Amino acid sequence: MADQLGPLLRRLRTGARLTQEQLSERSGVSVRTIRRLETGNAVDHRLGTVNRLADALEAGPEERRRLAAVVGGAQDAPHVPVPPPPVRPGTSSVRGALADHAGELAREVARRWRREEEQRRVHDPFPLPVRWHEAATELTDHSENVQRLEPGATAGRIDLSGDLRATAEVYRRIRSGRLVVLGRAGSGKSILTIRFVLDFLDTWAPPDPVPVIFSIASWDPTATALRDWLIGRLLRDHPHLARRVPSGETLAAALVDADLILPVLDGFDEIAEGLRCEALEALNATSLPLVLTSRRGEYAEAVRATGTPLIWAAGIELADLTLDDLTAYLPRTTRPAARGDDGSGAGWDAVLARLGDGRTPVCANLAGVLSTPLMVILARTLYSGARDRDPAELLDDRRFPTEHALEEHLLAGFVPTVYRGRPAERSAAGHPAGRRDPDPSPEQAQRWLGYLAHRLVLPDRERHDLAWWHIAGSLRRSTRLTAVLLASALCVAVADWIVDLLATPLRPVEVLVQGALMGPVAGLAFAAVYGVVDALGGGVLEPSRVRLRLTGARDGVGRRPARSFTTRSAAALGGFALGAGCACAFALERALYSGVPLTDDGALTVTLVNVLAFGLIFGLAAGLVFGLMSVLEAPLDVTSAATPASLLAANRAAVRRQIAVLVPLLTLAIAGGGRLVVGLLRGFLGPMNWGLTDGLVIGAVGGLGGAFAYVFSFTAWGHWVVLVRLWLPLTGKLPWDTAAFLDDAYRRGVLRRTGAVHQFRHTRLQHHLGRLHRERRPEYARARLTGPR
Repeated sequence: MADQLGPLLRRLRTGARLTQEQLSERSGVSVRTIRRLETGNAVDHRLGTVNRLADALEAGPEERRRLAAVVGGAQDAPHVPVPPPPVRPGTSSVRGALADHAGELAREVARRWRREEEQRRVHDPFPLPVRWHEAATELTDHSENVQRLEPGATAGRIDLSGDLRATAEVYRRIRSGRLVVLGRAGSGKSILTIRFVLDFLDTWAPPDPVPVIFSIASWDPTATALRDWLIGRLLRDHPHLARRVPSGETLAAALVDADLILPVLDGFDEIAEGLRCEALEALNATSLPLVLTSRRGEYAEAVRATGTPLIWAAGIELADLTLDDLTAYLPRTTRPAARGDDGSGAGWDAVLARLGDGRTPVCANLAGVLSTPLMVILARTLYSGARDRDPAELLDDRRFPTEHALEEHLLAGFVPTVYRGRPAERSAAGHPAGRRDPDPSPEQAQRWLGYLAHRLVLPDRERHDLAWWHIAGSLRRSTRLTAVLLASALCVAVADWIVDLLATPLRPVEVLVQGALMGPVAGLAFAAVYGVVDALGGGVLEPSRVRLRLTGARDGVGRRPARSFTTRSAAALGGFALGAGCACAFALERALYSGVPLTDDGALTVTLVNVLAFGLIFGLAAGLVFGLMSVLEAPLDVTSAATPASLLAANRAAVRRQIAVLVPLLTLAIAGGGRLVVGLLRGFLGPMNWGLTDGLVIGAVGGLGGAFAYVFSFTAWGHWVVLVRLWLPLTGKLPWDTAAFLDDAYRRGVLRRTGAVHQFRHTRLQHHLGRLHRERRPEYARARLTGPR
């Protein structure tokens, strides 16, 4: 009777004289869902969704019974509203004021994860069946606590049965709003969270919270409170939430405090082992509705260690795929066009028949491997649609004697398979013919992805967020120091050559020598300051989310507070070191051209005076300018969803604005400050000269060279250019256009996007590629266990 729903719903909407858009606005159901229901393309009708539409259409009792009947409900099924998660006292007025912002975030999250589903080809040809059963009682709280009942009340059984088509509906049955999703590696937890978010948002309406997926692996509960960590992730992935509300806090903080964010915490098992107990205790210290996913073993271990599961939480555990699931799915992934004239390419039927009839160990191994959606997707990628590959080879017990061997084969073949040809989407990327970068070979792609996977492993824990600004930060300190030295030396040397050639009567040879002396001195000064900053923990630079505001007009974006005194002091000290080095370079230049030895008393006195004067001039100018810059900074108002490319572009734009302000400010500060410092020191140190022309020339060199050296040494975008776009490609670790490579890997399904960062499609794939990279390194040696003699 499901095919009767579309005409009935369309007739009711037409009778109410509503368009699909108007019905969507009234009901909170998306236009896309209404369209799918009316055209009969929706196969997963939900009674809750239909009830919302009936309310918006003001349907009578008879129409409600007919609607309930065609979606499979009883003829007299009543409309029972599902209770929303509990709302903390005193938040209703705040929630109302933030409803528009929550709606904007909901649309943004829906667009992002719907696009992710398309990239993963979840619906091609149909979603794999992800089913579950209730988790063991020792891993969940008492039913009375889950239902938030008063003392003495008797709890009824909560029906948690369902499949991937009913994730949000099952969640809404849980009055506490807290659910734990357990499953083994590759069992479909990530796919379930995506589908849960999209299903929840299909029927979302204020004041419902907006479900947002957070990869919890990066949370350190001993260093950051859950609230602060959630706000930080929101600001990173949705920069427009940095706007300020009247109370002065960011939109992200306001939404979290008003319970308008429903955290979907994915990957509890990926938290560092020593932090899981603290993480569970921190989650138990909150009453926040949430969804938590984890492998069963890691979560059970944390529960045993702490003595309590996630309080108020119901639990489900994902089930394995069955042979019937595989029989329904895998043959339909091989299209007729991929089959040869002799019937080749239809091998899944034969393999599945062997699995159904055979009792051999290799059949049992393959059936066990293909019981998780991850391995099924890998097998489909390798064999479906490829005429030159036959899945029957998976039954070769000599090549694949164990389940582990089969899994490693599927993991190893994934990247080479997806890089055998260009995806259809890439052909429409807009590159003119003959100018498009060549596709990476499978070997190159595997080498580059392996390097990135390896760099996600830190000495104390493992990351899963592949952020473009962390690639440079993962390099050794000595490498980063060398890059900073070379980049800043080149910036100052080129600035000196340009200014001296245009504004001084020096001969070209003298200009060349002076720049060659000034550059290394500046490089050493910038490298020294960077080394100090890195030693204090600030060497891995975050992307700048600020823009420069030269006007006082307010646009709803709150100003950032002034930079700390420590930061301004570092700039002043770095400027003093640069000025002192420049004085030494000038002394060496005079010695080369005048023949006066540096050890001469007069020359030594002049050099010492210049060291003090130039140090003060450059130090005061740097402290003043960078202090003023901190006052002019304000959060970047980004009104669209952040992606790695958009964040990189925003950071590049912020850097351009920084240069536009730094160059003239530093030039004027050095020229004007020099006149002031020389005037003050003249009375103590004797005759000194600081002419206007000389001051402007020195100021221009310092402004131009200093601004660019600062950008390439102390901004995330600068490190991206110097280290990721130049250094790593020169050493063969990464391609020349890393951003395009990452975007291409996303389109091919190797990576996924989570806001402003990439992640590998699955942690198993990340571990596999990282291990391959380490094994190819010359210094790699397998661990060997020696038995007792």
